[in-house]
Amino acid sequence: MKTHHYFLFFSYFLMLNCFGQPKREVIELWNGAIPNVIENPEFKEIEIIKDSVVSSLEQVSIPTLTVFKPKQPNGTAVVICPGGGYHHLAINKEGYKVAEWLNTLGITAFVLKYRLPNDAIMEDRTIGPLQDAQRAVRYVRRNGQNWKLNKDNIGIMGFSAGGHLAATLSTQYNKELYKVEDDINARPDFSILIYPVISMKDSITHKGSRKNLLGESPSDIEIETYSNETQMDAYTPKTFLVHATDDKSVPVENSIHYYLALKDYNVSVEIHIYEKGGHGFGLGRGDTNHFWTIACENWLKANKWID
Repeated sequence: MKTHHYFLFFSYFLMLNCFGQPKREVIELWNGAIPNVIENPEFKEIEIIKDSVVSSLEQVSIPTLTVFKPKQPNGTAVVICPGGGYHHLAINKEGYKVAEWLNTLGITAFVLKYRLPNDAIMEDRTIGPLQDAQRAVRYVRRNGQNWKLNKDNIGIMGFSAGGHLAATLSTQYNKELYKVEDDINARPDFSILIYPVISMKDSITHKGSRKNLLGESPSDIEIETYSNETQMDAYTPKTFLVHATDDKSVPVENSIHYYLALKDYNVSVEIHIYEKGGHGFGLGRGDTNHFWTIACENWLKANKWID
């Protein structure tokens, strides 16, 4: 009997914690009507499992939002864009774990599983991720009452290539990429960019991200359009930037150029550049970059997005 009870409990535990991750509310972003789509039933999403946890995703074609609700929501929301070079999504380290941290601050977090650019599923690969990011912010703002949100306290957060997507949304939120059913604005109220890819220019870009987004031989216009340091204006959202000087994948100049461009437009910006940390340090790995979350929390408090 005891063995039987244990088996039932274990089975129930597995159902609630598939691959070590609890079930949460998952919202299909487009309700089946995905724009810019090429139907390709053979193109399947791939889950990469590490230590019994879904650590990353490849070949994403159906975008979703996973909702992380804090015990005591304060009305602020953040849409999180995991990185992965526009090749995969580091959905656990730069998505779910970050959402759990934001929950401790009272922030309602939405992890965006955005489409990864691919000619096999998109008519125009360059705009697919941005379409999803625009839709995500509009969705959260439009339905904010469901989570007790303040529609003017909705931010975007991105890591690495996800930082490029977050910065692209922050500078191109008004770009008409799909038919919008109402007048809900896609502009984030603030941006948090962690070791972001900002530029598509040869001198400082992450070439893998550029190739995956723009293709092998992008035009000068495409490079300029997706070099976010050249796309901002005075309405670009307030921004918090984090980078490591010894980042060998995405040079620190990406964040520096974005910072200087924001400064030129008198947009409020704070930047933290750490001596060590490399790339992809997420919530911190023991160097001084470990403390970026404390600095970010203080920045959020100073701007009244958290108490």
